[in-house]
Amino acid sequence: MEMKSLLVLLWLCVAVGWSYPLHSSADSNMEFLQKYLESYYGLAKDAKLFMKKKDSSPVVKKIQEMQKFLGLEMTGKLDSNTMDVMLKPRCGVPDVGGFTTFPGSPKWRKTHLTYRVENYTPDLPRESVDAAIEKALKVWEAVTPLTFSRLSEGEADIMISFAAGEHGDFIPFDGPGAVLAHAYAPGLGINGDAHFDDDEQWTEDTTGTNLFLVAAHELGHSLGLFHSDKTEALMYPVYKSSTDLARFRLSQDDVDGIQSLYGPPPASPDVPVVPSKPNSPEPELSLMCSPDLSFDAVSTLRGEFLFFKDRHFWRKSLRTPESGFYLISSFWPSLPSSMDAAYEVTSRDTVFVFKGTQFWAVRGHEEQAGYPKSIHALGFPLAVRNIDAAVSAKETKKTYFFVGDQYWRFDEKKRSMEPGFPRKIAKDFPGIDSKVDAVFEAFGFFYFFSGSSQLEFDPNAKKVTHVLKSNSWFNC
Repeated sequence: MEMKSLLVLLWLCVAVGWSYPLHSSADSNMEFLQKYLESYYGLAKDAKLFMKKKDSSPVVKKIQEMQKFLGLEMTGKLDSNTMDVMLKPRCGVPDVGGFTTFPGSPKWRKTHLTYRVENYTPDLPRESVDAAIEKALKVWEAVTPLTFSRLSEGEADIMISFAAGEHGDFIPFDGPGAVLAHAYAPGLGINGDAHFDDDEQWTEDTTGTNLFLVAAHELGHSLGLFHSDKTEALMYPVYKSSTDLARFRLSQDDVDGIQSLYGPPPASPDVPVVPSKPNSPEPELSLMCSPDLSFDAVSTLRGEFLFFKDRHFWRKSLRTPESGFYLISSFWPSLPSSMDAAYEVTSRDTVFVFKGTQFWAVRGHEEQAGYPKSIHALGFPLAVRNIDAAVSAKETKKTYFFVGDQYWRFDEKKRSMEPGFPRKIAKDFPGIDSKVDAVFEAFGFFYFFSGSSQLEFDPNAKKVTHVLKSNSWFNC
């Protein structure tokens, strides 16, 4: 199989060279800026660096986006502070990217994982390499139910190797000071593996490239984590050679991220288990197959399905049997938790999210400016204070909003509410006689969720065709 056909995200770590001529010329600085924004912030390759109206320049906006993510003052200019951070070693995973760049199921479906160090760098004794990798894995083991064991031969879940140049995965390393390492998202075969560039000077301290720090970051990717915009986090994209190794610990942001995938470590037998508070999210592995599972909202997004629950969401692709589990805030920091409704308008490549009297818009990973807006701007009467569920039909480009036992219909072409509404749900959707928690469209059917039940509705025949459990999409 060619690497290009792998439906996974390559976690590629790149150190921006310190030898770059920072002040040699304005042209070289602009060239560096353009490449940086293209690589990490989704700047179109044909974007012009200079425009008459500076405030409308896509580059100015991307600089501000970058500065916001990296915790800098949002000047929109290539000032010295911004350039200093851009020149620091960093991981090559884009900080801002389309939703489709993420793997379909970036987590392991078991809690005991094996790893194997296939070969060793000559920079360090073998026992030092083994100790660094073991220490990096224990960082994640300490805060999750995950456990790891090292194999000396055969195929492990996570295969770790050192190589220079082309090394068999079509992603060659390019010498010292550039690519540090790369790793693959969880899964079978090459997925989950980590490769380290042997042209780097690997060290136990920070005089060269510290193997433990890079391994801990990369293995975080191998376990399914994305980047963090918190500067104190291990998963922050910029490599920090100034880290105090003696006092190293995961930030709370790292802990929240990994526990959103795997849950917290099991309680000690000597420590009583404290019952969880009502409505608090349970560990995902048991929650997703609970017979009582219900959803706050469900939406499609670029051919995949999103199931929202409290602060989290599951992302389900039909290409794989597994689903990913994430914090909503790790993708869209401004979106609310415990949302009321969500739906996608495919013709606009936009998902709209509702809570109370407000709604937000996102495209892939990017939150859209100008939101939140009032739901009353869509044409709802002031008496409507929240939306229970919503779905937009791809063929007709009509959006249905469900509130109590009534529904409204919105024309996406005209961007206006249609006359003659609200109408009774039970009249036009026979068999849908319970409160609608969520709804989405797939395969020509509407899927209505109410509590732990799900109803498949044929809009042409105007009848319910199947009664399912809400979590039937998770292959429980």
